[in-house]
Amino acid sequence: MQPQLGNPLRFVLTPGQRHDSKPVPELLDGLQAKAPLADKAYDSDKIVQAAEKRGMQVIIPSRVNREKQRVLDKHRYKTRHLIENLFQRMKAFRRVATRFDKLDIRSLGFVHIAGIMKWLH
Repeated sequence: MQPQLGNPLRFVLTPGQRHDSKPVPELLDGLQAKAPLADKAYDSDKIVQAAEKRGMQVIIPSRVNREKQRVLDKHRYKTRHLIENLFQRMKAFRRVATRFDKLDIRSLGFVHIAGIMKWLH
């Protein structure tokens, strides 16, 4: 599997008080991926079931309190740093990092511009 080299594929804005994992099942819809790659914060039954339903191999470490621990492909999980690098690069755009814009549509527009800049880099 060739990872997307840390390039963004989709963005969804969530309210500040909402956990980022809530829109993940909708982000997976129509995505031509072999495996979602995320940290322990995204280890929920809803996300795992949504990914497996689409035939994806889940590469998310199990939380400590999960009754049945999943086997983790540690070699593939090491590429998660590319995702962290993406967020670090996007935060270089001050307008994106601090969310200056009051309207969601404008803020999402600048997130897309930052994503385009990452693709062009």
